[in-house]
Amino acid sequence: MQRPLAGLNGKNLVRELTAGVTLLAIAIPLNIGYAQIAGLPATAGLYALIVPTVVYALVVSSRQLIVSPDAAAAALVASSIGGLATAGSDDYATLALAQAIICGILFVLMSVFKLGFIANFLSKPILVGFVGGLALDILVSQIAKMLGVKIDSGGEFVDKVVGLVSGIGTLNPWSLLIATISVAVLIVGQRFVKLVPWALIVLVVATVTVVIADLDDAGVDVLGEVPAGPPALTWPVIDWTTWLLLVPSAIALTMVTTAEGLLVSRAYGEKRNYAVRPNRDLLAFGVGNIAAGASGSFTMGSSTSRTAAMDQAGSRTQLPSLVLAVGTLLLLLFGTALLADIPSPAIGAIVGVAILPLLGITDFRMLWRVDRFEFTIAAVCFLVTLFVGSIAGIVVAFVLALINLAKRAANPPIDVLAAGDSPAESLLGEAPAGTMTAPGVIVVRLAAPLFFANGSVFADAVKKAVAAVPDGTVQHVVIDMEAVTDVDVTGAESFTALVAWLDARSIELGFSRVRSDARDRLADLGLLGDRRIFDTNRAAIVALSSTPQEL
Repeated sequence: MQRPLAGLNGKNLVRELTAGVTLLAIAIPLNIGYAQIAGLPATAGLYALIVPTVVYALVVSSRQLIVSPDAAAAALVASSIGGLATAGSDDYATLALAQAIICGILFVLMSVFKLGFIANFLSKPILVGFVGGLALDILVSQIAKMLGVKIDSGGEFVDKVVGLVSGIGTLNPWSLLIATISVAVLIVGQRFVKLVPWALIVLVVATVTVVIADLDDAGVDVLGEVPAGPPALTWPVIDWTTWLLLVPSAIALTMVTTAEGLLVSRAYGEKRNYAVRPNRDLLAFGVGNIAAGASGSFTMGSSTSRTAAMDQAGSRTQLPSLVLAVGTLLLLLFGTALLADIPSPAIGAIVGVAILPLLGITDFRMLWRVDRFEFTIAAVCFLVTLFVGSIAGIVVAFVLALINLAKRAANPPIDVLAAGDSPAESLLGEAPAGTMTAPGVIVVRLAAPLFFANGSVFADAVKKAVAAVPDGTVQHVVIDMEAVTDVDVTGAESFTALVAWLDARSIELGFSRVRSDARDRLADLGLLGDRRIFDTNRAAIVALSSTPQEL
C-alpha cells in the first residue's frame, strides 16, 4: 500500500513547503470565486481547503493532482440546485452539502467495484482533446480577470467569449498593467530561475501595490472582506425525496470529476514517471467529498489549473495540499483581513500562465503529423468539451474511445504463415499472397481475440486465402490460436459459418498452439469438437502436408 506523501524526502522538503505557500495564495481567492459561482458564501469555498483537502491528500495515489471545487463543478452545482432552492438561502446550502455527500458515495462505490479501468479507455488523443478544452475554457475566465472585464465565469464557453469581447470597452488600464507585468515576471522568471516561487512574489507585490496606490478605488477588482471562523462538522437534514432529486446532478458531477481527475492524474503520472492507481484516486475523491458535505463545503473535483501551477512550481508530492489546509485554517482564525486586497488580475495571470501548457498545442501538432484519424478524435473531443460542455465531452470521449477501439480491433493482423527451410525456424513469416504454407495446408494466424468486431473479417480472410490458390489443392486449414485469448458469441457464430464453408469444400479444419486459458472457452462454444489440435505449427505441417518436411 502506498504511503501518504509518497515522493517526499529531505531534498525536496523546502521546495514542497514553498509550493504549498504558493498554492495557498492561489487557492484561497479562487475558491472564494468558485463559491460565489455556485451561489454559496465565500466560506464554503474556504472550508473545502481544510478537512476535505487533508483527507484527500492522505488517501490519493497521485502525487500531484490537486482537489478542490472548480469552475465547472461550481456551475453545475448552481444550475442543478438553483431550481430546488434560492441561492444564498440556508436550504440551498443544505442541498449543496447533500449533493457533495451523494457524489462522495458514488465515488466510493466506483472504487469498490474497481471502475478505475474507465481511464484506460481514454487514449492520448482523447486526453489531449478533453483536457485542452477544459484548459481553454478556464483560460478565457482568467483573461477576463486580467483585463478587469466582468463576465459570467460559470457560463458556457461561447457566453464567456461574447462577454469578454463585448466588455472590452470596460477594460481597466490598471488591471491590464498589473496582469501584463505579472505574466512577464512569471514567464521570464520561470524560464531562467525556476526554483523561485514567482507566483507568490507576484501576489505579494501586486497586493502591496494595490494597497499603497489605492488601485481598488481606480477600478481594480480585489477579493474584499471574508468572514472569519473555522469550519464546523455538520450533516444535511432533508427528506429522502429531496435526496433522490439530487442524484442525477450528483451523477453528472461525478462523471465530470472522474473523467477530468483520472485523465489529469494519469497525464502527470506519465509526465513525471510515477505510477497512479485510478481506483485509489476514486476512493480519495469519495472520502474527500463526504468530508466536504460534512464540513460546510460543496462538491469537489480535480483542479487542472492548480495542478498545473504546482507542477510548474516543482512540486511532486501532496505536501502542498497539507500546507494549504493548515494555512487556510490559520487565515480563517486570525487573518482574513489579509485577503481583502489581493488583486484579481494577478490571480488571473498566475492561473493563465499555468494553464497554457494544458492546451496541448504541441500534442495536436504531433497528432496531425503522425495520425490524422487520432488528430480528428482529439479535435472532436476538444470542440465538444469546449462548446457543448464537460458532460457531453465525457460522453463523446467514451464513444470515440469505443470507435477507435472497434476500428483497430476490426482490422487485426491476419497472416498466412510460410514454412521456412530450416526446421529450427519458428513459423512467424508472412507467406506471399496466393500461396500455401505447405503442400495442401494453409496455416492462418489471427493476432487478436475473436469477437464481434472482427469475426466476419477473419472468416473472409480465411476464405480469401483458400480461394487464392487453385481449386482442390487445399485439404487442410490450421488456425494458429496462440494470440486468440478469447472468443465471444458473435465471433463464434462467424467461425461456425466459416467451418460450414470449409466443410462444403471438403477442407479439414484444425488448430495449433491453443492457449490453455482459451481451450475451455472454445469447447463451451462448440468450436473444438473432435478437431485435431497441434502443439506447434510445424507439427501440424508434418502431420497434414502431402509432402511432409523432414525435422
